[in-house]
Amino acid sequence: MKVSTRVEYGLLALTDIAIHSEMGGTVSSADIAERQGISQKYLEQIMLGLRQGGFVKGMKGSRGGYQLARSAEKIYLSEILNALDNSILADNVSSEDEQPSEIRESVNVCLWDKLNGYMRRFTEHMSLADLIKECKNECGSKVEYMYYI
Repeated sequence: MKVSTRVEYGLLALTDIAIHSEMGGTVSSADIAERQGISQKYLEQIMLGLRQGGFVKGMKGSRGGYQLARSAEKIYLSEILNALDNSILADNVSSEDEQPSEIRESVNVCLWDKLNGYMRRFTEHMSLADLIKECKNECGSKVEYMYYI
């Protein structure tokens, strides 16, 4: 499955913010961009969408940056995917110009509709906190933490 870089980077940014702001601090877009290897200019565009979607809040000033707008337990992957690219979880619909054949309809019902349903249910039940927990289990000690005193 292919997802856009907007979705991929948005998920990376939210995960990075959640991990690096656990102690109540903020995370700058420059830090996220550096850690994740993302263009800061492109990341800022994505962060605007994440702010408008109610996932992050921005803080200005010398200690400014981003924090999650609500706890990671209350942010579900389906919400993030829909905010960043509303076509990922969309139902498979034939174009009005196409005359769907019986085989096409059968394939849509038997395969694509089921896959979309599984993905929708999976993402509706998996929170950002669940994703972070999975990442920590997968990466073990490779996940870097920064603590400022």
